[in-house]
Amino acid sequence: MHQPSLFKSFFLGGFECSTHRRRDGRRLDLIAGTRHDQYASNDYAALAHHAIHSVRDGMRWHLIETAKGRYDWSSVLPMIRAAKAQHTEVIWDLCHYGWPDDIDIFKAEFVERFAAYAAAATRLLRDEGVEAPLITPLNEISFWAWAGGSVAHFNPTVRRRGDELKCQLVRAAIAAMEAIREISPKTRFIQVDPIIHVVSRSTRRRDRERAERLKFEQYTAWDMLCGYLHPELGGQPAYMDIMGVNYYPHNQWYANRQDIPMDSPDYRPFHQLLADAYQRYGKPLLIAETGAECERRVPWVRYVCEQVDIALRQHIPVEGICLYPVTDYPGWENNRHCRTGLLGYADAQGQRPVFSPLANELTFQRRRFENRPILEALNA
Repeated sequence: MHQPSLFKSFFLGGFECSTHRRRDGRRLDLIAGTRHDQYASNDYAALAHHAIHSVRDGMRWHLIETAKGRYDWSSVLPMIRAAKAQHTEVIWDLCHYGWPDDIDIFKAEFVERFAAYAAAATRLLRDEGVEAPLITPLNEISFWAWAGGSVAHFNPTVRRRGDELKCQLVRAAIAAMEAIREISPKTRFIQVDPIIHVVSRSTRRRDRERAERLKFEQYTAWDMLCGYLHPELGGQPAYMDIMGVNYYPHNQWYANRQDIPMDSPDYRPFHQLLADAYQRYGKPLLIAETGAECERRVPWVRYVCEQVDIALRQHIPVEGICLYPVTDYPGWENNRHCRTGLLGYADAQGQRPVFSPLANELTFQRRRFENRPILEALNA
């Protein structure tokens, strides 16, 4: 039975750090939108109060690289130092959908500039005493390629170029990892994308095959990073260091996009999806994002924890569960108050209200995972 050990705490908190441009051209900045940039120290301390000592957080490339090769670290340096002061371990997203406006994402310059920025960020972390950083180079490559390159939902807001965008993002991720390891060989990389399940209600062979193709699209970016697909990109299994799998209530659907109800026989238990991913790549897993909105928060986290417990009993190396976002946030499309977090919006003093039902559930679930080694020894 697997015993998680990669991170300082089994439960992690994820700070929403998207910086993409919407279809209407407006750039989002969720770190600013949640005021996490102002209150990072308070936020890390608040999570530590709930025994969460590891987090996902983001650097905002579009703010940092003010001109080619010129970096202003003022937006992230206080966060790095706050994490150090609070003894919080951070998985840094270097690019969460956003990049400087002067770069064409489809040109070679994007790869070169991203690798140089990644190297500079690693030197900054090293200079601040982070000798073995945890880094996600590019968040959700497969999802980004679909959203930005196939359906024009957000930047680069184009259609029918999803495969091209995916290959370009993989090139950039590989170049960045090579640059980072030149500076910090002990860096661990978390490659994050959603895991999904798609079912066709049609009995026609063509429709069922289409659903299968949709389902296996989830693996293509990871396959490229490993070198199993498009080996000319330079992928190798070492780049798939840790698998970050994102899983939400809407990650299983019929081919017509209608969600599969959890009580339907078509719904696959989450632990089976984890088993599929582990069997395919043989890498340790992090539930890099999971959560639900409003009153669904508690039952959803309970379900995920129950499924992860099953996976661990089946010797699947799940190393942690990241609540994402761990604070409420303004919605991407309409700025509405999305009540998803353990913590709410900050007040003028930087204090955030706690959603007590979720806090209580986390206490219960933490004891479940902390007591597993003791219970297993007693039952041996």
